[in-house]
Amino acid sequence: MIHSFAESLALSKEHEDAPWWPKVYAKAFPGFAAMMSVRDDGWAQRGGIDRVITLRSSRVVTVDEKVRSRSYGDVLLERWSNRERKTPGWIQKDLACDFIAYAFIPDERCYLFPFLPLRAAWLENGRDWIAKAESELDGFRVILAQNDRYATESVAVPIPEILAAIHRAQVVDWGSE
Repeated sequence: MIHSFAESLALSKEHEDAPWWPKVYAKAFPGFAAMMSVRDDGWAQRGGIDRVITLRSSRVVTVDEKVRSRSYGDVLLERWSNRERKTPGWIQKDLACDFIAYAFIPDERCYLFPFLPLRAAWLENGRDWIAKAESELDGFRVILAQNDRYATESVAVPIPEILAAIHRAQVVDWGSE
């Protein structure tokens, strides 16, 4: 399946100031006080930060926002930002964000995935997910987003699988292996 990167970016920009973002963050983060959009190029944007949330305690939470206009029952994990050059996508990078906010417009639902456990889930399961996506098994798919000169490759992982993998990543056994 091929999607347009330009269309996806335009959708993200269109929803940058959507009235539902404050609702999402107020429900998700007790003590929510304010939020600030970070869209200009710089270290924060390159580190995966689209939004900075400030709580009444003065604690700061950073978020990378992803928006989809249709619900497919999966989450796209960007494996390669440039498929031909094998430039790592966001799931393969050490991002500075605390959460990935993954919003589905038709469902009026946003999943807040803690980034480090999500990344740990990818490191533990990524090869298996890629194999399933390449074979189109169990709802897994490879998704290409065509840009002007290159294609971005993502792995579509069913939401229940992502949630279970994050849960497993948050339980750590330190006994013998």
